[in-house]
Amino acid sequence: MNALWFLIAANVLIFIITLARPEDVYTLLGLSAASFPHQPWTIVTNMFVHGGLMHILFNMISLFFLGRFVLQLVGEGRFLAVYFLGGIAGNILFLLLAPPYVISIGASGAIYAICGTLVMIAPKLRVFIIPIPVPIPLWVAMLIFLMLSFLFPGIAWQAHLGGLLLGLGAGFYFKKKRIFFR
Repeated sequence: MNALWFLIAANVLIFIITLARPEDVYTLLGLSAASFPHQPWTIVTNMFVHGGLMHILFNMISLFFLGRFVLQLVGEGRFLAVYFLGGIAGNILFLLLAPPYVISIGASGAIYAICGTLVMIAPKLRVFIIPIPVPIPLWVAMLIFLMLSFLFPGIAWQAHLGGLLLGLGAGFYFKKKRIFFR
């Protein structure tokens, strides 16, 4: 099993566990500024908790399609570093900017980091997003989803933005140092 499938399996497993006792899982593994000093593990564990079927479905589809490319381009170690560091960067921004008792869950910050890395390494990559019937540049799709996260309540836009910024930086570094496979 490679790193991508491991992450997807871990997310799905935690989602199944969450179905049995969602409030307990959100409280124990979700991230909030109020509980973080007493639950520091949540800076990582919240990346594996999702709030519903559509939440995990969209995140895992995005992780699969974007992650495949990044994994092939930079290898497993760097892929995992971008995923976790991007998720943590997003979580730090969330801790700094969100109300203290709001709980953040989901892998979106980590996935935005993967997306940002791919945008920098392969800037001409085109993707399909529903409902747009033609392929659009990945960077445009990324901006659309980022802007949407600012518009809807209950979305941790801070995590999206923090993950994206780390991913853009990682992609810039990889491209500049030519640290990717061809």
